[in-house]
Amino acid sequence: MSTSTKLPASWHQGPEDSFHGKITADGPFTPDKGRYHLYIGLFCPFAHRPNLVLHLKQLDKHAGIDVSVVRPYPKGTEGWRFNVAGEPPYEDATEEPFFGARFIHELYFKADPDYKGKYSVPVLWDKKLNTIVNNESHELLRDLQTSFNDIIPSDLASLTLYPEKHREKIDRIEKWMQSDLNTGVYKAGFAPDQEVYEKNLPLSFAALNKLEKLAVSTGGPYLLGKEMTELDIRAYATLIRFDTVYVQHFKCNLGTIRHDYPVLNNWLKNLYHNHAEFRETTNFRHIKENYTKSHLDINPKMITPVGPWPNVEQGYEEDWSRLKVGEVGMPEVLEHEKKLEV
Repeated sequence: MSTSTKLPASWHQGPEDSFHGKITADGPFTPDKGRYHLYIGLFCPFAHRPNLVLHLKQLDKHAGIDVSVVRPYPKGTEGWRFNVAGEPPYEDATEEPFFGARFIHELYFKADPDYKGKYSVPVLWDKKLNTIVNNESHELLRDLQTSFNDIIPSDLASLTLYPEKHREKIDRIEKWMQSDLNTGVYKAGFAPDQEVYEKNLPLSFAALNKLEKLAVSTGGPYLLGKEMTELDIRAYATLIRFDTVYVQHFKCNLGTIRHDYPVLNNWLKNLYHNHAEFRETTNFRHIKENYTKSHLDINPKMITPVGPWPNVEQGYEEDWSRLKVGEVGMPEVLEHEKKLEV
């Protein structure tokens, strides 16, 4: 990093803190074409968020943000690995292009030699200052929508997933979607004992029940109706992995999207089959092999289930009024659902 560039305290407050930089005209991270690089894992639902924004806003083409992809497994104490020249590559993963790094942690230590946090993805990297801008997916989801609007075509600049008229509702729903669904499946899946598992499991299905009813009430094709919003991004990144991984691997088996939630299943089919940005950022091999071959305490034999088949069902119904509304009717699920505001 340039010693002449002073970064604000809000960027990174010491080795235990993550990185919270923002790209703004007044710097130090200015919206320059070709300056930034995004590191992701195709398996990771949280890295999926900024990757979708990048594709929807075409920031790769118009802002010069290129992407590197870590391998889905193994994950050791050094964090996620890149493909490395001279070794057999993992399909659709990449080599690290600037430093020849083998592990994602090498980038963290370049940004802060004393870093003691998690070596996670996504990571937005500044090639000019040679440091991490931001590694918080929810911040990148919001910020990348506007950061480069001055240098991309006007039609893309006008694209927002956080429209003014829906902001209060988005903020309200995102709060419980994050805690009960996006991270809720992990609370159940990584539960250390039966009691913790049974406490957390109903919360994810309460959130699914609520989203099912919300979606049908708006008439689609998106969760809030005619406009795609951040809610669609956040929900898609979890639901595209739900039947494939969370049902069996995390024991989130009170129901499935394709069987118990007809409205959400229809919504998912539309995003995957009719929106190239969603389909092209979804890699089921990376998703399946990451979970099943990285969590040896859960799946010690590293056997990856083949199903479900197909990965995403066909047959999108444009008239949402014809869909039957589903739910999981377990009493604990219904009780928690009452607490969720839309």
